[in-house]
Amino acid sequence: MNPAFNGTFNAALDELVHTVLPSLVIVRGHRWGAGAGIVWSEDGLILTNNHVVGRRAPHVRLQDGRELEAKMVRRDPDQDLALLSVNANGLKALVPGAEAPRVGELVFAFGHPWGQVNAVTRGVVSARITAQTRTGKSLPVIRSDATLAPGNSGGPLVNVRGEVIGINAMIMGGDQSLSIGISAAREFAERVRGDGRQASAEAERRETAVSEAVPASWRQGHRRRTGGQEVN
Repeated sequence: MNPAFNGTFNAALDELVHTVLPSLVIVRGHRWGAGAGIVWSEDGLILTNNHVVGRRAPHVRLQDGRELEAKMVRRDPDQDLALLSVNANGLKALVPGAEAPRVGELVFAFGHPWGQVNAVTRGVVSARITAQTRTGKSLPVIRSDATLAPGNSGGPLVNVRGEVIGINAMIMGGDQSLSIGISAAREFAERVRGDGRQASAEAERRETAVSEAVPASWRQGHRRRTGGQEVN
C-alpha cells in the first residue's frame, strides 16, 4: 500500500473517531452490564435501545466522566428505541445521515463491547432490510459485518463522514449485525419532542406500565431464524 495513502486513511479514521466519541455515552439500565447510547440533542436528550433500559432508573455516563441519573422520556418496545433525558447542556449531538447507506458502503460501529469503553469496529453494509414490527409498521434495518458484542446496543453505526446512520441493536448469525435505520430513530425522537417530551404524570404512568422491556417482534423473529442475540 502506498505509504502516503495509508497515512491519509489513518488520519481520516482518527478524525472520524474524534468526531463521534464526544457523543457516545454509557447507559446503565440493568443491575448487571451496560449498553451504549448517543447524544441526540445538546440539551440532554439521549437515544438508545429500549432493551438497554431495564426496569431500574437508568444512569448515563458522559465522555467527561459525569454519571447522571436519566429520566425516561419515552420508550418504544416495538421499534426497540428509547429516549432519555439528563440534566446537562452544551453536549455534542451526532449528526444524522441525510441518506440511507448503500450496500457495500464502509461503516463503523461504536460502543462498549464486553465492558471495553469506546471501542470501534468497522465493516461494510451487507443489505438494507425492511422489517415488520408487532403493530405492522415497517422498520428500516441495516445489516452489516461490523462486529458487535454485548455492550454495543444503543451505540451508533456511522458512515465515513461520522454521520449516524443506524442504532446498533443485535447480532445475527454470529457474523452479521443489525442496526435500526436512522430514519426510524429520527422519526421517533421528533415525534416525542413534538409531544412535549411526555413530561406529564399520565405519560410517566404509561412508561411505568411498559417498563417490562418486551422485545420487539422483529428481533424475536430474527432470533428464531438465525440464533441472533441482543447486544446489551
